[in-house]
Amino acid sequence: MSTSCLASYSPDLLYAICSAVYHAALPPPVPSLDPMVSQSNSNPIALPSSYPPPNWPEPLARKTLHSLCLLNKAWHDAAKPWLYRKVEVRLPRNWLAFVDEITSGEEDDELQPSSAIVDQTVKNAAVALAGVNADALRIQECVMETLAVGLPDGSIPPELLSPPASRDPSPRRAKSPGRWRLLRSVTDAVETLSLYAEKLCHIVPTPHDHRPGRHTRSLDFNHFRTIGMRRSVDEGMNSRYVTGDRVNRVLQEMVNLEVFGATEYMDGALTLPVLSELLLRGRTSRDRGRARPRNGTEDETAERRKECKAIEALDFCGCVSSVFVNALDEFVNTYLGSNGEEGPLMLPGLQRLGLRGVRSVPSSVLTPFVLAFPSLTHLDLSGTLCAPELLDQLANDSTLRLTSFALGRCSRLTSASITNFLINGRASFQLKELSLYGDMTFRSVLNESDLLRIINESPCFTSGKLQYLDLSSCPLTCHILKSFSPQLALRSLGLAHIPTLSLADITAFMISKSPNVEILTLVNTSPELSLSPRQATLALHSQLIQPTAPFSFSITPPKPPKAAPTRLRGIELSMHMLGSLGAGAGAWRIVRSKGGRGWYVDTASGWVTEEGTFGAVLRRDLPPEHPFRVELGRLSDSNGNVSSVCGWHARKMEILHGQGMLGREDGLYGAVSFAYHA
Repeated sequence: MSTSCLASYSPDLLYAICSAVYHAALPPPVPSLDPMVSQSNSNPIALPSSYPPPNWPEPLARKTLHSLCLLNKAWHDAAKPWLYRKVEVRLPRNWLAFVDEITSGEEDDELQPSSAIVDQTVKNAAVALAGVNADALRIQECVMETLAVGLPDGSIPPELLSPPASRDPSPRRAKSPGRWRLLRSVTDAVETLSLYAEKLCHIVPTPHDHRPGRHTRSLDFNHFRTIGMRRSVDEGMNSRYVTGDRVNRVLQEMVNLEVFGATEYMDGALTLPVLSELLLRGRTSRDRGRARPRNGTEDETAERRKECKAIEALDFCGCVSSVFVNALDEFVNTYLGSNGEEGPLMLPGLQRLGLRGVRSVPSSVLTPFVLAFPSLTHLDLSGTLCAPELLDQLANDSTLRLTSFALGRCSRLTSASITNFLINGRASFQLKELSLYGDMTFRSVLNESDLLRIINESPCFTSGKLQYLDLSSCPLTCHILKSFSPQLALRSLGLAHIPTLSLADITAFMISKSPNVEILTLVNTSPELSLSPRQATLALHSQLIQPTAPFSFSITPPKPPKAAPTRLRGIELSMHMLGSLGAGAGAWRIVRSKGGRGWYVDTASGWVTEEGTFGAVLRRDLPPEHPFRVELGRLSDSNGNVSSVCGWHARKMEILHGQGMLGREDGLYGAVSFAYHA
């Protein structure tokens, strides 16, 4: 493509191209449940899609945006907001460079005072709104008038818009809060004028600011670790890379941040100022209908946070350090207690909260913290000290509408509290994903009678809308399985650690109640699978696989497969059972995770949406040379030497993108989801 052709593109078109590159890497709304195959030159025509992949690999989109930034200034201006939109912290030195990029330059602001930012922004907006025959100078004057007289809060004094040339720079002007207020006011004035001018087809240029923090929507430490850097214990304790001060300064620059992910490798930086900066953004229940006085540093900080976007998703998976626990305790005591007639502080902006493995936080802190978010749709409490009182209060919450909920390995709950929440709690009526996972160490607290009541009376079960369900270690019997309403939306089912449940009962349930289940977990389940290796292998194939997903053992060319009564194509089994299967049978192969989990997978089955097919089709006859079957064969041959994203039936809820228990993650989150049983 020639340079002259690139020069003819409008800024709107360049911005739209960069937007398409960024969104091409976002996960699909309907996942295929399979690891992504990146080698493909075609695009899916429907969802779910195992092949072609439903989205680009995220590193590819990031590399593409970085390359576009290097073309010329026009492409740089268009691609930079999308390049910084999602930030993944991976290496310590990269994190330090990012901190400098986001927060440095307090002194450099003198080189470009606020008046210059205003003038340049207004000129750019005037040209964009003017069109061919309109008067750009007149539009510029209107914007300046709007800024001078149209600010009801008086956040920008009129003299700041046209300061005397001899005035000394003010240190206060160089600070982030004042700068963000100025930039936002300029943008609002230009957009208001564009509405009056009825020229909504144009993109209003954003104020030029050399700090990219305003573009960031997601900050994620999922891939950050310091293992292997040969640091001494003293360096690890006293010379940390990710500190509370650095994280706090970065967060203050990210006024549009919506998503934040933390891990145990940096939870020592989750101090009280960091938690306050994350959680007290946007409007709270105490901000409605009244104005606060503007005296003192605390009121200025509150005003600045009020102008920021509220955080929508927080993932604190595995955060157990004493710094984090003490900071959370102090936050609850400081902000979430009753304040006279106002009542407890409510934070309605947060929609997704992940607390998996936060086992050091006592229930006295966990309960008021979770109850402070009335708009939650995704909540992961697996492996916490969640108490029955929390479930009882969630059941009485009239505003909560959960769609994904995880209570795995919560040993302090009671059977009555879970039953009351799932039957009477309005928050559970719209659940599509539910995990009550337990194992041989932390078995489910549900008893048989309460489980039967839940199956028969809980709206989320009787509606048949569940897509993910994990009842591992629950006291399931043949009678309870027969009591299920048809679960036609169910795609992933966990029935592990139930040693008394027979394969015949599971097969009958799959065919009659849940024919669309694709992934089934049977670790330490069924007496037939605890027999000798030969007998267990024969029982698995004859009693479960052949009735639900029949295939031929013949060495002659295979005949067209018969329509299978179910969509079963993957079974999670114990390592002992997988060792008994050898190399597998037919297209069924063993795929091991990076940790201790493993699956028996039909490599000839997958969601294929290519030209000539109508919508999404689950094919069971993929040829040996098909790219998706080749990729699954490669994963099988790797014998566990795979990335953390490889696996099925996640144990951890995907919080950052909102895909819940059907989502797919890599890094440390992926290891928790797919590598380990706990």
